[in-house]
Amino acid sequence: EADPNIQCSASKSIRPFRSSEEYLDAMKEDLAEWLNALYGLAVPGGGGGFLEALETGAVLCRHANNVNGIARDFEGARPEAAARLRLPAREVVFQAHGVAPGSFLARDNVSNFIAWCRGELGIPDVLMFETDDLVLRKNEKNFVLCLLEVARRGSKFGVLAPMLIQLEEEIEEELRDQAQQPGPPTAAGDPDKDRQPDPASGMGACPGRGPRMTLCDLRNLDELVREILGRCTCPDQFPMIKVSEGKYRVGDSSALIFVRVLRSHVMVRVGGGWDTLEHYLDKHDPCRCASVSHRLPQPRALAFSPQKVPPVPSPRASRGERRGSRTEGLPARLGAGGTGSPQASAGPRAHRDGPDTRQSSAHR
Repeated sequence: EADPNIQCSASKSIRPFRSSEEYLDAMKEDLAEWLNALYGLAVPGGGGGFLEALETGAVLCRHANNVNGIARDFEGARPEAAARLRLPAREVVFQAHGVAPGSFLARDNVSNFIAWCRGELGIPDVLMFETDDLVLRKNEKNFVLCLLEVARRGSKFGVLAPMLIQLEEEIEEELRDQAQQPGPPTAAGDPDKDRQPDPASGMGACPGRGPRMTLCDLRNLDELVREILGRCTCPDQFPMIKVSEGKYRVGDSSALIFVRVLRSHVMVRVGGGWDTLEHYLDKHDPCRCASVSHRLPQPRALAFSPQKVPPVPSPRASRGERRGSRTEGLPARLGAGGTGSPQASAGPRAHRDGPDTRQSSAHR
């Protein structure tokens, strides 16, 4: 079932801030490594190479059919759990070889994958993409979100999951532990304790990739969080209080967020999706926002809204000096063909000198 918060996450995660590109880069790197592990490919995660490797649709359709096969195996092995899930079944017909990017065959492959996502997995429109979004790069965000949701659905019945999805499962497991044990928490006790009683999740059948995050990783995470927070030089810094390993209380409210490390990115779990911590702070820390009503350090004010920054020398304080310098520099500016304010300052004399100069030049 789709997370009800994922629509909100999809609409809010990408904003026009400096770090919004890092948000997409983190997801593309994770998805590229995931596809490479599944199919022995060499899909690059950085730059435009990720979309270029997938734009013919062949890898996407191959993955769809692989998910279908794993779903059939899961249904045969665990029919009770399968009955509570929406399992895909329809095979995707596609052209695998000799497909040129942007060609009719490439568009047809991508279109068939989109139809499979909608019809077989039931992915909501807010997370879907159109053919041109991939082929013509019209909406990179929705393509990435859709592929991540495909991975999320597949992980429920045994498809290898990207690291972001594994982190989601780790956080959900922690929340279940807290809900079941309101007394003294058993934090990192039995990591697999809830996996067997929950067959619908399919986690027991998922061949998890890589080790689970350890306490050492989380300690390193806290250092990274402090480093990012320390980039703000305001005397009254945005509050972000550590509650437990990987969990923080942010702002003046009691809101709790989960923070994890994904390669070189510090990621925040927001709603049903993810954001980078730096991008999250850009949206919530007043001194990082690009609004005039917020407190901004001088370099960031210049970078975001230079038209709102007052000039360094005060106009009133230097009015006398500026008048003097304008009078002294007036002949040189007029002689150079200056217009506008120099003529207005010179008054009638500027209008008399202008025609005489042009006439003498014409006679010469």
